[in-house]
Amino acid sequence: MVQVGEYERADGTKVRAHSRWHPGARRELTIFAVITLAAVGFGSSNGTAAGAGSGERLPRPQQTRVYPVHFPGWDKPAPRPTPTVSYPIRWDRSQ
Repeated sequence: MVQVGEYERADGTKVRAHSRWHPGARRELTIFAVITLAAVGFGSSNGTAAGAGSGERLPRPQQTRVYPVHFPGWDKPAPRPTPTVSYPIRWDRSQ
């Protein structure tokens, strides 16, 4: 929106401060609102799953995992890496 300040016309009429829409903004907003309402209307349709309305029960998913989960090499973990430097490294020195 454009904010118009108070001014006086050439014929001496005083015009108060007001705001107005940009040219074509009302039409664009109307088109946007119609498209949005259509998208919401089509998107929120209350659809049902196939067979759900006929009283037929859908199969439930079966469990495919055995818990607790054990990964290969669970009993013998890999050796941890060890430092290759035997002297201390000072990180606080500035050069």
